[in-house]
Amino acid sequence: MTPARPTIRGPRAAVLALAVLATGVGACSADPEAAKTATVESATEASAMTSATTPQLITPDHSLDESLYDAAAANDVARVRDLIARGADLETRGDQGRTPLVAATKNSANEAALALIEAGADVNAKDDLQDSAYLYAGAEGLDRILEATLRHGADLRSVNRYGGTALIPAGEHAHVSTVRMLIAAGVDVDHVNTPQWTALQEAVVYGDGSQRYQETVRALLAAGADRQIRDADGRTALQNAERLNQDAIVALLR
Repeated sequence: MTPARPTIRGPRAAVLALAVLATGVGACSADPEAAKTATVESATEASAMTSATTPQLITPDHSLDESLYDAAAANDVARVRDLIARGADLETRGDQGRTPLVAATKNSANEAALALIEAGADVNAKDDLQDSAYLYAGAEGLDRILEATLRHGADLRSVNRYGGTALIPAGEHAHVSTVRMLIAAGVDVDHVNTPQWTALQEAVVYGDGSQRYQETVRALLAAGADRQIRDADGRTALQNAERLNQDAIVALLR
């Protein structure tokens, strides 16, 4: 009894079919051109069968990601929204490790930053300088972006490369509305950064005693800032204000 021959399927079957067809054409046709044509047609069919059984790899479209980064930095909000809708990566990295959101924030590109935040961009993602959209917006008084980051999960304990919260540089620059916003959000008013400054200390040491700085000091004191915390030289905020002849600030601290 002759054993049953195994059935061959898939790409191998296509190759065998091609071989049989090519042999048949060579044996039955005296016309070399006809044989050549039949062979090419059979090869095409076999190739199609093989392709149908081979998984196709889908690679990400990096051009979309790069375009999103550039559009965000340029505050091209219409293009930002279009690229987001087309699947661009919100967390792609560009110059100095910046995400599109960080790039937009550092360029004061408010509309692009807001569009990215609403689309789900990570407001706490940091670049190579340890700046996030949240931290940078706080430091530079970009209140529209800051408010959006606070609504979308900003980490109030996050610190910059100097070990400071967003409130400390906000105090340093006397961004009064920003200081109030961060206090209301719950940022620790007495956090001490690596150089041993608090927001209150920086408002004095880096300030000029002007009206903006007086308002900043008032806001911090109203929030319960500790006047007795000393800097790396052992001075309190009051002692620094006296040393710098900031009479209005001295009056507030006393």
